[in-house]
Amino acid sequence: MTSPAETAPTPRLLALRDAVREIERHAADRGWDGEVTASVFALVRTTDALSATPDLAGELPETALAEAASDPEHLTSIEQDGLPEATTLEELLAQLAWPEQVDGAAVVVERLMVPPEAEQGLPQDPEEAMAALMAHPDRTDVRLAAGVLRTGESWCAVRSRSHDTDDEVAGSPEAVPGLVEALRATFR
Repeated sequence: MTSPAETAPTPRLLALRDAVREIERHAADRGWDGEVTASVFALVRTTDALSATPDLAGELPETALAEAASDPEHLTSIEQDGLPEATTLEELLAQLAWPEQVDGAAVVVERLMVPPEAEQGLPQDPEEAMAALMAHPDRTDVRLAAGVLRTGESWCAVRSRSHDTDDEVAGSPEAVPGLVEALRATFR
């Protein structure tokens, strides 16, 4: 039998969970169907970043500074610009590597989900197939946010367009295992 102490999330996992939730809310503020297909973020411990770059304190919200003062695991996310060209998210992530100062990484992407049977009998033409999927009555639009730490922890947040409120965002460490693994590979 597992004791409550063994299953309680660590401060590091809680910091990652909070960072991924904040990243997902940031993406939600931009709305659905954005021009950017995926957003990638570096995650750094706020106290370490402030030690290395004291001027950063002027750029962070007061709430982040207060949280970092009481939680050494608090993470700051830094959206990455100038990402390499890629035709898929997997291809993009396969091109990334992080310097030692980066404690983790996160990504946000929107996806179309359909039941497996919806993929049977799709047209061969990619544009026609996408149009058929977009018109499917059981289609669900979701926003996936996933984050991993160099130390192995992960957290995922999933928001459905049909339940588009902050209190209905689901989350767990391995909700999107393929995305978590692709992010972990950026640290190898």
